Amino acid sequence: MTDTTIGQDRGQASIQVPRPAAEQSRTFDWTLLVWLLFAAILVLIVVNPILRLVWESVATEDGGLTLDNYVKAYSRTRYWQALINTVVMGLGTAALAAVLAVPLAWACVRTDMPGRGFVRLSVLAAFIIPPYLSAVGWVLLAGPNSGWLNKVWMALTGAPHGIFNIYSLAGLITIMGLHLFFFIFVFTSSALELVSSEMEDAANVLGAGPVKTAFKITLPLITPAIIGGLIIIFLQSIALFGVPAIIAIPARYPVVTTQLTEFFSNNRVDLAAAYALPLLLITMSLLGLQRWMLARKGFTVVGGKGGERRLVKLGAWRWVMFGYALLVSVLAVFMPLTVLIQAAFSKAWGRGFAFDNLTLSHVNFILFEHQGAVPALVRSILYAGTAAFAALALALVIAYIVKRNLLKGGQVLAFLCMAPFVIPGIILAIGFYAAYAPPPLALAGTALIIIVAFTTRLLPIAYQNSVAGLSSIHVEMEEAVRILGGGRWLAVRRVVAPLLKRSLVGAWILIFVPACQELSTAIFLSGPKNRVLSVLIFDFSEEGKFEQLAVLGGLLLIITVIIVAIGFRIVGRDFMLRRQ
Repeated sequence: MTDTTIGQDRGQASIQVPRPAAEQSRTFDWTLLVWLLFAAILVLIVVNPILRLVWESVATEDGGLTLDNYVKAYSRTRYWQALINTVVMGLGTAALAAVLAVPLAWACVRTDMPGRGFVRLSVLAAFIIPPYLSAVGWVLLAGPNSGWLNKVWMALTGAPHGIFNIYSLAGLITIMGLHLFFFIFVFTSSALELVSSEMEDAANVLGAGPVKTAFKITLPLITPAIIGGLIIIFLQSIALFGVPAIIAIPARYPVVTTQLTEFFSNNRVDLAAAYALPLLLITMSLLGLQRWMLARKGFTVVGGKGGERRLVKLGAWRWVMFGYALLVSVLAVFMPLTVLIQAAFSKAWGRGFAFDNLTLSHVNFILFEHQGAVPALVRSILYAGTAAFAALALALVIAYIVKRNLLKGGQVLAFLCMAPFVIPGIILAIGFYAAYAPPPLALAGTALIIIVAFTTRLLPIAYQNSVAGLSSIHVEMEEAVRILGGGRWLAVRRVVAPLLKRSLVGAWILIFVPACQELSTAIFLSGPKNRVLSVLIFDFSEEGKFEQLAVLGGLLLIITVIIVAIGFRIVGRDFMLRRQ
């Protein structure tokens, strides 16, 4: 580096002033290679599987083009029925989730309902319990005749059979609604926290009660946020595999994900690709609608000062509201968890809570006798942790490229980072299998293909957190390092990374938890030698080994709770309840 020396007389101390960064060196900036490398990795893991999926849907065995795969994929009434059933299931799940979530969000944010912190934790617990585990819990609760609710009903009424049947469309919608209402809760809570109380106060002055005010004033203001949450839940529900596989298959209610499984198990990747692509187009269209709705914000506040947000006094109705919240918590969390815990420590889950039915044999079997359980647990932690680190590293570099305008076409890279959000896990898995399972890579059944698929699937979470973190760091802080002679890489290591440490920890946890629970992708990409815990749990459910399954599910939940507790400690108690 060439410096400029300032001095008036010989012998006077000289002052060395570094030249501006633009004049320091005319040599090639090697960090450009780093940015190009990460951009190439992004294209490889996002674009290549989707292009291969499109190719498989129109390719013939001899390399030609055809639309026969689409004709075969939609030629049977059963295949169309699965698509119609999926839409009905998604609409029903979204409607139930709204009924559950909107009153709870209003009560927690805008009223003096007691136990609001408890309700928020219950909503979070309902979300972090894997949906396929909740499905098994409800099988034990509401299975025809053998479920606990049916047993209680028959004991109380003397009826020869129970009244609940979880193997039905209503059961399918109930389970998914109790899991996915978290999204509407978060969206609605965020909107309610931005609405001032001034218009509600005006309605109260004119004689409207709290309920009428909520329906006439508050609800219209937050409708766009609710609609956005409904769309997200619809998309999430039609992409789930575990719950339909456990509930819909025995109910003989085919949906798209179970139909894709049938194509895949018959080694018809071409038909699976053709059948999946229309679902992908629907997903992309609805997500675009959701973003447009949320961009409208839903309300406009006109005034010279920020509005206040005061709690609505419900009087005696606050206990009614708390009772409703408690009912939702019991249905979503406590009832399925209770029967799973009972099954884990029972010789036979259907015999009840009798002392002579208690045993630790299932725990001993899973931890010490079963050859695949502990390795599957270790693999789940290892794969999820590695994928979380990889997703964060890739997302942080791409976010830095976009925010600092380091490469042309940065917005294209941003779009690619968010693209996996619109790709259902089962479709992504089919794309990865088509792209990387055949020779020459031949990654089928390897740990690498699972880790890369997890990384891609959860990349949007990492990117959103990285962009949010970088937006809080002014570029002048990095320029100061460069003016003093440091390069861009030094600025990233010494300035950007330390300032983002806290948010990156939270992002890592937000990626790790769903990666540990991921089933839709793992079940198509894992092999006999690299099964993860979610796949093993699903295998046990198909074999009817609910006692051992409950122990495995308990291990998975313990890991999840520990990680979330660490996040609460390091990042803050609301890091999983904020809208991404």
